[in-house]
Amino acid sequence: MESAKKENILISWFLWQFIETPKFLFSIWNDYMNFASNLFSTTFLLKTFFSPWRRYNWKYPKGFDVVEFLNTLISNIFSRFLGAMMRTTLIIAGFLFQAFIAIFGLIVFIGWLFVPFLAIAGIIFVIFF
Repeated sequence: MESAKKENILISWFLWQFIETPKFLFSIWNDYMNFASNLFSTTFLLKTFFSPWRRYNWKYPKGFDVVEFLNTLISNIFSRFLGAMMRTTLIIAGFLFQAFIAIFGLIVFIGWLFVPFLAIAGIIFVIFF
């Protein structure tokens, strides 16, 4: 209790404004980036890039039927192509979402650091102009 009485309020504010809260904001920013990575699961999408979409694949015929074999082959290739296209779309959307979070987090982080200076500039502007 006595240490709180001896500490200067200006120093406490300075430490809070420029040390503690930026650490906290950076931690929150990191959590949002992890959330975006897990939401779109880009690493899993890259690992399973050429897998069939929604596991839609057809079984090959037991006997020797060229038409059925080619029909199944083309269907499976189309399913894998569709899976690759959908995963590409989701990966791009995930990267765009992460870029949005990175830019917005940078704006908030820099904005927080400049708020005291903007407040002082606003007070000076009001007084002198």
